[in-house]
Parts: sequence; C-alpha cells; structure tokens
Amino acid sequence: MTSEIHEGDVGTKILVTITDDGAAVDLSDAISLSLFIKKPDGAVLNRVATLNSDGTDGKIKYITISGDLDVAGVYKLQARIALPAGSFYSSSTNFKVHCNI
Repeated sequence: MTSEIHEGDVGTKILVTITDDGAAVDLSDAISLSLFIKKPDGAVLNRVATLNSDGTDGKIKYITISGDLDVAGVYKLQARIALPAGSFYSSSTNFKVHCNI
C-alpha cells in the first residue's frame, strides 16, 4: 500500500507480507487466509484474502469493495493464516485513509 488511499476508494489492493523472524512464511499450502480491518469507528471487517503469487513469498492480498474504506482516519490491519500445522495471527499494522475535498 504505497499509494495514498482515500475515503470511498474501491478496488484498492491491500498487500501484506507474512513473516516470521524477518523471513517470508511459505503460504503455498495455506488452508485459509483472512484479513481483519478495523475502521476508525471501531467496526471490524473480516475479509477473505488470497495469495498474491504461488505463496512462497509470504504475500497475501485483498481488493477492497464498496463500504470497506467509507470512513476517513487510521485503520488497523491484521491477518489470520491457517496452515496444516496450525493457525496464527500476524502482527498488526496501521494505514491512513484520507478525506476527500
């Protein structure tokens, strides 16, 4: 997410790299991939993510739909990954959604 994101944007690609001790986690055999998006108003969205490539790079993505980014402010993002060996949550990160004129 290097571009500026604005309130009401649809089709924004959210790209997350899952790492463990600084190395990308191989997600090629993942059972499920989820992204939790916490809006500035406290509402939490649970969205299905997909692999960005073959999964060996640890990258997952989600393309926003209408209503995902409908409030300007700071959002919090966290992934949940289910693998055959177990499931875990990523660390969380923040991103800003800017107001329109």
